Amino acid sequence: MKMTSRHQHGFAAIAAIFLVVILAALGGFMVTFSNAQQLTSAQDLQGSRAYWAARAGLGWGVAQVTASPANCPTGAPASMEGFVLTVTCSRSTYVDGVDTIVVYRFESKASAGSAGSGTYVERSVSAAVEM
Repeated sequence: MKMTSRHQHGFAAIAAIFLVVILAALGGFMVTFSNAQQLTSAQDLQGSRAYWAARAGLGWGVAQVTASPANCPTGAPASMEGFVLTVTCSRSTYVDGVDTIVVYRFESKASAGSAGSGTYVERSVSAAVEM
């Protein structure tokens, strides 16, 4: 007759439960890491889109001054592709010998989302045009 020890029964079940818990924790970590990576990639793309929207606003301002150089342009496009676009212009003059030089300074800002949220993005570009 063979005797078995009572305290060795169930050890395989404990090891299996431990292994399942470790694998579940590892899976949860991988899902969290994947979500963070996807969010970072989406924010990077949105930042690039905001930059190009701001550049388009800057181009609009320079085109307006080139077409009619008397004053700074007004009435900038309010939105572009989901971005709120703000174009500001300041005009200054100086005399260089007998010539009067006019300098236009532009700042174009594109933003989307609400400030303080995880989806907020804003980009700003500026330029000066001398005529």
